[in-house]
Amino acid sequence: SQRRVHGVESCILTLSVAFGIEILKIVPGRVSTEVDARLSFDTEKTLAMARRIISMYKEAGISSDRILIKIASTWEGIRAAEILEKEGITCNLTLLFSFAQAVACAEAGVTLISPFVGRILDWYVKNEKGEYTQDTDPGVISVQRIYRYYKKYGYNTIVMGASFRNPGEIKALAGCDYLTISPAILQALQDDKSTLARVLSPEKAIADCTDAKIALDEKTFRWMHNEDAMASDKLAEGIRNFAKDTVKLEGIIKAQLAQS
Repeated sequence: SQRRVHGVESCILTLSVAFGIEILKIVPGRVSTEVDARLSFDTEKTLAMARRIISMYKEAGISSDRILIKIASTWEGIRAAEILEKEGITCNLTLLFSFAQAVACAEAGVTLISPFVGRILDWYVKNEKGEYTQDTDPGVISVQRIYRYYKKYGYNTIVMGASFRNPGEIKALAGCDYLTISPAILQALQDDKSTLARVLSPEKAIADCTDAKIALDEKTFRWMHNEDAMASDKLAEGIRNFAKDTVKLEGIIKAQLAQS
């Protein structure tokens, strides 16, 4: 029934916010809470869910400045984030694989982007059958390009590299705004006694950026993103997999509700 569907959705949101509250008890700064991936192509429903998440945190005494609303970097998701940012709701745009996505997020005034370094590398290893070093890693090169573009043209959007496969990727992005690193790679870096040189800096980025400033309307965005086979594949795959996980969680909750 419709009531049952709304009940399951409320359970998932309550669970997501509860996890966020517990994490915020441990860590300073912010936590990301994700909008349902099945809304990735619906601006209005993304807005509604994001606002609902923020209101639930506020009811629990958590201010919105400690929350990042996590949204897939589709055209519709970026448009939702643009509106939310103007309302004072900060956003983390995820599943970001193309330069077009990065430029559109910056133009929208998004707080933070999460380009997936390792997933980009995975695609090239699988499809191009190449071998890559930390300096030729396509995921690393993508984030370096985005970082330099943002700094050269004065965008305040934070670049947070994510989804790393090895310590070399971290070393090649030393100096990036934020990096989200797994415990295993953190341990490997701690055990590494070599000198870690800074690769990225705002000053150096201005000189190193070779991209002209571009403005993206919807048609240009869709064409640029479509021309990037890797980004098209990985964005679609990421949304499908996030949605699959949500459906799996719904099944667990429905089974629990049926027993109650």
